[in-house]
Amino acid sequence: MFQYFSQLCSWFTWYCSSRTLTNTMETVLGTLALYYYPLEGSPTKNSTKYLLFVALAFLVRPTALILWVPLLLYHFSKEQKKLDLLIHQCLPVGLLTLGGSLIIDWMYYGKWTIVQWNFLKFNVVQNLGSFYGSHPWHWYVTQGFPVIIGTHLPFFVHGCMVAPRRYRILLVAIVWTLLIYSTLSHKEFRFIYPVLPLCMIFCGFSFSNIKRWKKAAIGLLVLSNLLPALYTGLIHQRGALDIMTNVQQLCHKENSSLLVLMPCHSIPYYSHVHCPIKMNFLECPPDLEDHDTYIDEADVFYASPLAWLNAEFYDSRRLPTHLVLFSVLEQEISPFLTRNNYVRAASVFHTHLPEGRIGSHIYLYEQQVL
Repeated sequence: MFQYFSQLCSWFTWYCSSRTLTNTMETVLGTLALYYYPLEGSPTKNSTKYLLFVALAFLVRPTALILWVPLLLYHFSKEQKKLDLLIHQCLPVGLLTLGGSLIIDWMYYGKWTIVQWNFLKFNVVQNLGSFYGSHPWHWYVTQGFPVIIGTHLPFFVHGCMVAPRRYRILLVAIVWTLLIYSTLSHKEFRFIYPVLPLCMIFCGFSFSNIKRWKKAAIGLLVLSNLLPALYTGLIHQRGALDIMTNVQQLCHKENSSLLVLMPCHSIPYYSHVHCPIKMNFLECPPDLEDHDTYIDEADVFYASPLAWLNAEFYDSRRLPTHLVLFSVLEQEISPFLTRNNYVRAASVFHTHLPEGRIGSHIYLYEQQVL
């Protein structure tokens, strides 16, 4: 019960689970697999079911296997009928899931494609994920993990000390996952989200062993997680969704076109605009051919926004009817806006913590026809 309570109290669970991230599905499938994992003394252990959920998590996001490597090896080492496990459970589950994935991808791409290998090749072998940013090797240990576990951290540490011996393999899996992910250049908080359910098991043991001040500890945990959950879920960086309400209204205007002058992946784009209006954005595809002097369009634009706009729209007939941009860009391109009769049509709040190319507000500009 305390494990479940700890998971529900996690601010990062509320932050991630409400978003359409593959990491969220990976975590859900991993939690289901953990429920059936044949840990000593578990009343719900079922090797076939847990292997099926692990396989599905791998198909969704191949790096899901990182967390399960020590758990799979531990299961195999403890299993008495190792050959039966491989032939009657691992092999059928593997053939069913991977075979189904291959057929679905063949139907979609029109050729045999192993998307899991493409994922690993791009992110691990070629390490092209670093194109979108890199962090020092210790980032997950010093920043990533402490942030996502939040105020659960002291309970997690205490739980590691009081948990039964048989649960140490879960701690090994947590440490192993953090270390392996630390070897990759590109790091994000959401990447290690799947370790959180394992951490909550130890938090539950901590609460079970607290004799005094239990109510105070629970109250502190709830309050300290409720505030960041509400802030990150309802306020922080909400402008990316709010501005789409204004963009949707362009569907009712003839000959509307939109140019998004923002860092890549800043707004949902067509997933929130259900009409065929013309939209363009600053592109930032990774360099798949490893050119030494490669610079994506977004970086070229931000190097000199005004010069880029003047060169791109030397012919006024090519101008879009609407622009979307962060507030920090407004002053720099104001001569272009004034000269081409753009006026601010909408302004929405985005964040209290603007930095770099990200502004506190998002503006929608509309070109006035004289």
